[in-house]
Amino acid sequence: MNTMCSSTQVPASDAALTIGDLAERTGLRAATLRMWEQRHGFPSPQRLDSGHRRYDEADIDTVIAVVRRRDAGVRLDVAITEAVAESMARAEPASPSVFAVLRKRHPHLATHRLRKATLLALSWAIEDEFCAKADRAHIFGAFQRVDYYERARDRWTELARVAGSAYAFADFASTSTDTSPVQVSLAPDAPMLREWALICDSVDLPVVLTAWELPGQSDVPDRDRMFEAMWSVDPAAVRDAARVCARVASDNGAATQVAPVLYDLAERPLAGTTDLASVTSMFNRVVAYVDRFGRS
Repeated sequence: MNTMCSSTQVPASDAALTIGDLAERTGLRAATLRMWEQRHGFPSPQRLDSGHRRYDEADIDTVIAVVRRRDAGVRLDVAITEAVAESMARAEPASPSVFAVLRKRHPHLATHRLRKATLLALSWAIEDEFCAKADRAHIFGAFQRVDYYERARDRWTELARVAGSAYAFADFASTSTDTSPVQVSLAPDAPMLREWALICDSVDLPVVLTAWELPGQSDVPDRDRMFEAMWSVDPAAVRDAARVCARVASDNGAATQVAPVLYDLAERPLAGTTDLASVTSMFNRVVAYVDRFGRS
């Protein structure tokens, strides 16, 4: 597994509380917390290599908020959804980084240094095998620059036609909500402008690909630019990435369009089984695309 250089280092997780600590601090039994996690996916712990659960201080506040709502007569699943959404609004900056959030919440995901040409191949394969075939998926794409998006416009117009919703992020002149996909304009200092991201949030074919562009590459040919990349078909990781993108869209001019999506994404990912045949087909396509780039 590759390690990140210091200029792209994401802070390590500060989760240090055991489930016993969380129970003591919230007044609940550990057995209750485990039952909530099993039935509702909450609270969502970080896992050590040993499999033991760890929580941070923010988890304490969110659990207490759930208890208060429940005690006031709110149904437990609704109380959890409301408290988690409120916690996310407090915890995430206005324009967060998909890459940083996944590094923090899913530290087990391996990172790989890839050239842009390889990322393109991987992205096209995901679009072909996941985004185009998933049932009413929410899809998000971070393109960095508007000219990069223009090269993919036709593909994404078609993907948006079959998706439940579709959002493209770049340095557009302004957010355009009367197009499909919705074009979300990012500020010059937005972390996502340095990122490559492709997310397909669906029950049957969830996938996330995200990459952080390494600094100091102004004189590197475009197709040879290097990125620190990670990907996953874990529904929890995909949902975390989708939530980041939906919040960025909401905070950057697309609040009305993305509001129903935010509501959907507040729920725990539905239990589904990723189609392994599609994963295999995706990587077969990657090989084909990479081979094409190598001969071009």
